[in-house]
Amino acid sequence: MKTLYLSANDASTASIAAEIIKNGGLVALPTETVYGLGANGLAPAAVKKVFEAKGRPQDNPLILHIWNSAQLSELCHHIPESAWALAAAFWPGPLTMVLPAKDTVPLSTRANLPSVAVRCPDSDITREIIRLSGVPIAAPSANISGKPSTTTAQHVRFDHDGRIDCIVDGGPCRVGVESTIVDLTETPPRLLRPGGITAEELESVLGEITVDKAVTQSLSADEVAKAPGMKYKHYAPQCEVVILSGSSESAARYVKAHRKANDRVLCFEEELPLFAGCEPLAYGRKADPASLSAGLFGALRILDDPAVGTVYARCPMGGGMEAAVRNRLSKAAAFRVIDADNDPAVACSDSAPCAGAPLVIGITGGTGCGKTTLLEVIRKAGGTVIDCDALYHDLLQTDSRLLAAIAARFPDTVEDGVLQRKKLGAIVFGHRQALQDLNDLTTPFILAALEARLQKASGLVAIDAIRLIEAGIDRLCRTTVAVTAPTQDRVARLMARDSIPESYARSRIAAQPDEAFYAAHCHHILKNDGTKAEFEAKCLAFLQGLGIMKKNGQSPTAN
Repeated sequence: MKTLYLSANDASTASIAAEIIKNGGLVALPTETVYGLGANGLAPAAVKKVFEAKGRPQDNPLILHIWNSAQLSELCHHIPESAWALAAAFWPGPLTMVLPAKDTVPLSTRANLPSVAVRCPDSDITREIIRLSGVPIAAPSANISGKPSTTTAQHVRFDHDGRIDCIVDGGPCRVGVESTIVDLTETPPRLLRPGGITAEELESVLGEITVDKAVTQSLSADEVAKAPGMKYKHYAPQCEVVILSGSSESAARYVKAHRKANDRVLCFEEELPLFAGCEPLAYGRKADPASLSAGLFGALRILDDPAVGTVYARCPMGGGMEAAVRNRLSKAAAFRVIDADNDPAVACSDSAPCAGAPLVIGITGGTGCGKTTLLEVIRKAGGTVIDCDALYHDLLQTDSRLLAAIAARFPDTVEDGVLQRKKLGAIVFGHRQALQDLNDLTTPFILAALEARLQKASGLVAIDAIRLIEAGIDRLCRTTVAVTAPTQDRVARLMARDSIPESYARSRIAAQPDEAFYAAHCHHILKNDGTKAEFEAKCLAFLQGLGIMKKNGQSPTAN
């Protein structure tokens, strides 16, 4: 397919784009918020093309765009007076209303919901295209589903050149984040997504409103999304994004303590000097929330690069437009936040922790690699080892909530209040989704227990965790090291240690990350490819090189 490019300034653009819509085609449209991928919202075949082009989940409803508020009556019934009041105050503009849908709105457009989301965009060219087409246009953001939204025609071209019929170039989007969504089918009305119309502005018209939990946390797989952008991870580049809260100074110290070579920083313009040397990218000014809103998705697209490791993102914490920016960044980070002010590694030097704070080193690597040898060297130096596997088993005995959660997800793996480990292992090591489900269940319990222990710890502390990186435990550590070994050596160790057949040993290894993963995510790699004595010497030299251990084998933090 050849994609047609039209300028919003050309007199013929609106009529050409409208004809494409009427014929069931896809047109990328400029709005004040983001570019939308538009189709006839009343034609199921056209709507299906939108889902296919974006790779969008079918249970994620679309927004219908109308050219004036009078069209609302054609799509919705039982329209409350509050809807007309909002339309008078904010349309055309970045506000979407959820209302009871008439049967004329296809179920595919509204994801089988009884309601439909409708808005009137503040773009002259787009409203004219809607008017000339004679139908409401279903237009989610024109990005590939889950990726950063499109705020320029060039962004759309990158995602959809040759895949859609037409792109209308209306220049950069003024607001830069998707519209505010408010559900008027409930009393009081519910804010489903913050955007260019703030919660405070909504309250000035509606009075009391409630805020849906999807604004501040992710929905589970079985929960129903009433509006776009509520359920799935959104707006994310292909790299990992982590929000770094706390003061600017603490955040800068955290990044300098934890950053790896391919990590980047997304920050406010005012913070650029603090992050010098850490490849910072500013997306706006903290003192100007509108600039953050306008610049966010463009910055996330710059960071959408497979060469980038982790993005440490600074996020505004106030109300108004800051809340909209925070919602988008939280979605991009899957709501993962690190508090730099309370990170024990932030205030530590390279060779010793500050007073009262532990010097934490994270130890990871696949089963059978030989992490135990490194841990023994650390213990001999007077360090403390926290074994996350042992911690997990302690929690099974002391926290009934964890055992109950496992029993609910994996029936028949708990008998008489005791977890049947081999039975559970046979399930999860042969099924990636089951293993992910188990990890999702256990990680919050383990992180909470670790943080509690570290608050009481001092001196050198080693955290032994196979899932150090995946579970976010590395954020508690001053440095991280992965122990690796040849696969055949690992298989032999597992068979001897656990009395298991070779096939089971290999299935366990296959379910874990490979050496390339650890090389990309850990500060250091120790390869255990010789005798035990040789590896002990390697571990000792490694700790001495870090300054964690003196040449005589004594830890400087053990005194």
